[in-house]
Amino acid sequence: MALVSRMARSRIHYGWVVAALTFVTVMIAAGARSAPGVMIVPLEQEFGWSRATISWAVGVGLLLYGLIAPFAAAIIERFGVRTMASAALAMIAGGYGLSTFVTTPWSLVLLWGVLAGAGCGFTATVLSATVATRWFEARRGLVMGMLTSATAGGQLVFLPLLAYITAAVGWRSALGLISGIAILLILPLVLLFMRDRPFDVGLARFGSDAAPEPPAPPKGNPIANAFKVLRETAVTADFWKLAATFFVCGFSTNGLIGTHLIPACIDHGIPEVRAAGLLAGMGMFNFVGTSASGWLADRYNTRYLLCTYYVLRGLSLLYLPFLLADVSFVGLSIFAMFYGLDWLATVAPMVRLTSERFGAAKTSIIYGWIFAMHQLGGAISAGLAGVMRTELGAYFESFLMAGAMCVAAGLLALTIGRKGSAGGRRADDMVADPARA
Repeated sequence: MALVSRMARSRIHYGWVVAALTFVTVMIAAGARSAPGVMIVPLEQEFGWSRATISWAVGVGLLLYGLIAPFAAAIIERFGVRTMASAALAMIAGGYGLSTFVTTPWSLVLLWGVLAGAGCGFTATVLSATVATRWFEARRGLVMGMLTSATAGGQLVFLPLLAYITAAVGWRSALGLISGIAILLILPLVLLFMRDRPFDVGLARFGSDAAPEPPAPPKGNPIANAFKVLRETAVTADFWKLAATFFVCGFSTNGLIGTHLIPACIDHGIPEVRAAGLLAGMGMFNFVGTSASGWLADRYNTRYLLCTYYVLRGLSLLYLPFLLADVSFVGLSIFAMFYGLDWLATVAPMVRLTSERFGAAKTSIIYGWIFAMHQLGGAISAGLAGVMRTELGAYFESFLMAGAMCVAAGLLALTIGRKGSAGGRRADDMVADPARA
């Protein structure tokens, strides 16, 4: 396309165009993924379904969102970023558009959980990691942090709007808005301007002096390749430490706070729109926190960063039930600011640490498997917190359990990649000679 060729020859590297398109794609997916938190109470009221039933539908979506990640990385390698991003947007639009017609719990699981959850899975942080790795040699950590902050952007832009539309018009109109934006606004831009690699526009990666090189032709089945990489890395202790800490990350963020903070606030007499404003505020500070974390990950030891993030998150979760009990909106606003700065700050150091331990060539797929554990944690947390709320009548125990798990994850992060450990030696061997794994 002539326009793309002219843009590629401009003074601004085309990688920034691809990064911007990735940002808006991830942002709409984040807005779609945050919608169930606004919809839980309206669905309870309209259909009489229990909070546990609705929470499990959300949990299925979170689980698929994560389980698809390692295969998404392999499929991106085979079919390209543009194809996968376009398919993901179409699935999100279809899932949320059709869900306006649901009348049974199983249809909610099928559309929210399976179709929209799978679409969001293709736009997970694996997509951001692939774009950052392919297009940027310099500023890679910063770009990863900025792309991760798109999740915060989705919360910031969509949550208050969805809450307002739900309260004023109804939850069906709110879901229709998400579907329309995805299919009518963002999808055409991705089809027109997204490109898979710098070679496609005759460029090297940003910050690289090397000449543009064509990509190696894809080999093998992408699903088989994803499992092959898992077999090679699952023999290391560091892989499981990374996976365990990210399991806790998902358990404490999108599974618990992202799904249940608004219902928890409503339980304590805080109106729905105001509660959505708390999550939106988290999104605003998350934007700052994730971008800053990317900058820090380029300069400081990622183990120490992860430990700090997890411990601070754990302490804030341990304090949250007491803020809710006092119905202190000022205190909750401070919590939202603090928690927002920390929400996805773990991603950039996690991607960098994964690359350092296992090599850049396999980072996308390995991180995909680690991210699958993140979403497994989120799915379990979403469902478990719903069950505990139904059985115990409150979220008190859920918040305390998640806080304790975060503190433990922070201590575990300090042991990742230690020189002289069996896991560290094995990982180094694999990078040097993957055939030995």
